[in-house]
Amino acid sequence: MVTTIDDLVARSREGVHRPGPLEAQAAVAAGARLVDIRPAAQRAREGEIPGALVVERNVLEWRLDPSGSHRIPEATGHGVAWIVVCSEGYASSLAAASLRELGLHRATDLDGGFVAWAAAGLPTARSDGGGLA
Repeated sequence: MVTTIDDLVARSREGVHRPGPLEAQAAVAAGARLVDIRPAAQRAREGEIPGALVVERNVLEWRLDPSGSHRIPEATGHGVAWIVVCSEGYASSLAAASLRELGLHRATDLDGGFVAWAAAGLPTARSDGGGLA
């Protein structure tokens, strides 16, 4: 049997609570960390969420693994509540599942992604194209 991308996304979401924009905003206020995995060109087109860490998808696991030599300072332990953000909430589901495999058991993703965040009228900003590599 062949696995499709829809199968992978569905599996990555099994048993995982994916907060919507308002719940994610409240979680951030309570200490969760938003991490935006969209590439620079996409952030430049769509905008960014102020305060979100920018870690592009291709280096995400290296930067958030608290035991890794390439981690960012915010990767302080396996209990950090990471909320991964992509454009519409598909790539972020796969990324969050990968983080959970690394033992980051509180990793999830924003249901609907940046598009849902912006549609909810939550704060956004124009991208400067920067971010963490």
